[in-house]
Amino acid sequence: MPDVMDGQETIKEERHLGQMGLLQHLQELRQRVIYSLIAVVVCFLAVWYFADRIFKLIEVPIQNALAAHKMDTHLNYDDPTGPFNLYMKTGLIVGIFAASPILLYQLWMFISPGLYRREKRFVLPFLFLSVGLFLSGGFFGYKIVFPVALDFLIGYATDFHPVIMADKYFSLFLTIILGLAIIFELPIVLGFMGMLGVVNARFLFKHIRGAVFMFFVVAAILTPTTDPLNMTIYAAPLIALYILSIGIVWLVHPRQRKKRRDKKILKP
Repeated sequence: MPDVMDGQETIKEERHLGQMGLLQHLQELRQRVIYSLIAVVVCFLAVWYFADRIFKLIEVPIQNALAAHKMDTHLNYDDPTGPFNLYMKTGLIVGIFAASPILLYQLWMFISPGLYRREKRFVLPFLFLSVGLFLSGGFFGYKIVFPVALDFLIGYATDFHPVIMADKYFSLFLTIILGLAIIFELPIVLGFMGMLGVVNARFLFKHIRGAVFMFFVVAAILTPTTDPLNMTIYAAPLIALYILSIGIVWLVHPRQRKKRRDKKILKP
């Protein structure tokens, strides 16, 4: 009887999803984009007032690296509008990080109409995990990857006197921090694909060697240095996240969910 009811509910849900037209999807997308933009603007305005203090925290890695090699720790600019534009960018980026829970929630709300009712219960766990991974990626880059990379780069060219421009330093900082924050979303992407049955844990485990190779390629592209130490520091958490993804995919894959549901039905 439960299997019959589940089948009937699935048919009804498929019929409902099939009735959703392109216009409805576009309206839903427009609504989610507007909410996301409002969240970013509000967070930007909230943190812009503190942009100068926030940038001082952003300067810490380069100042520590310069101080360790007994060099001038001040950053420079060559345009009178440079500091103003820099603080605007700082407020925007920090605003995006601050608004990330709302942005990811809007993404899940846009995706959720295309999910079955039994799949929607994974939305909240995925939401919390995605926010945590996004912030963890940024924190990992700020505390570990970026300082190590800067120390290597500054120490590599001790015969030169560095004149580091604040805007170029910020661009490098943004590449590393935001890049890692996005890459840390790998378990969410693979978990969602596993929930839809696109990939399974066996497939991911079978191709783990190819994934490790790709992670080192990505590390070589995104890291500002090409030495093995920094590449390994960058690639190691990605490998760990891939292994975590295998477990998540196994947990949420339709075949495993069906097995757990069948055991629950047969349990006296």
